[in-house]
Amino acid sequence: MTARIIDGTAIAARIREQLLVEAQSFTKRTRVRPGLVVILVGDNPASQVYVRSKRKACLDLGWYSDVIHLPAETEQRRVEETIDKLNADPLVHGILLQLPLPDHLDEQTLLQRIRPEKDVDGFHPLNVGKLVLGLPAPIPCTPLGIQRLLIEEGIETSGKFAVVVGRSNIVGKPVATLLMRKGPGGDATVCVCHSRSENLPQIIRQADILIAAVGRPHFIKGGWIKPGATVIDVGINRVDDPDAPRGYRLVGDVDFENARAIAGAITPVPGGVGPMTIAMLLHNTLWCAKNLTA
Repeated sequence: MTARIIDGTAIAARIREQLLVEAQSFTKRTRVRPGLVVILVGDNPASQVYVRSKRKACLDLGWYSDVIHLPAETEQRRVEETIDKLNADPLVHGILLQLPLPDHLDEQTLLQRIRPEKDVDGFHPLNVGKLVLGLPAPIPCTPLGIQRLLIEEGIETSGKFAVVVGRSNIVGKPVATLLMRKGPGGDATVCVCHSRSENLPQIIRQADILIAAVGRPHFIKGGWIKPGATVIDVGINRVDDPDAPRGYRLVGDVDFENARAIAGAITPVPGGVGPMTIAMLLHNTLWCAKNLTA
């Protein structure tokens, strides 16, 4: 058996087409164009690539988008003032503080300074609480993209045993919460594992749905996968490859080649979860624009 490849790029493209139509109707009705501004502090190469992708995705839909690029040595107060201005700007419906930040900046304080109504990343404590309670709020983009992948691919979650490997606030915890919630893409029985979990291979072998978000290349072996399971690989890791044009290649947290011979469906890296994260950022930006305009 060879696993079905879940094409996140194709699914994300369909979602963008739907968002384009939805946003055009919204703008025609309200005269409001969705707007997203990203704050980038420093010169992290990966962050610069992500930020360009996010801005381009907005511009492709005809939305307003900008990047505020601050030097790495920018003081906390200056970043706070930048967020305050965006909070008050009626043209800006979504504010995204690109992570990671330079070490001297207080990440949590800055994230909490963003108005919850403009928090397109869903990281504000108020929005985290609403996620847990099942109330309407922006939901972290990667977890929401994972849930949407499962729904679009017709993968049943209700009553299934889902194992999440990773307990970060960005992916692990929120995706576990989403899978537990009532409704489409939810109603699963969820187990969250991490670096200190004992008997990890045995736990993973029970998973009908495996979410790998541990940040270690090829950490999860093919032999750990339950035959026919759905594998969602969130990892994006660089590994040296002298034969690659850039001297490296991107791999996931799962040993893809071995896992695809056992799993029922699996996401590739790249081309799986990544495009869905951008699509859900657009979804959240439009959601915030609608709620701020209501």
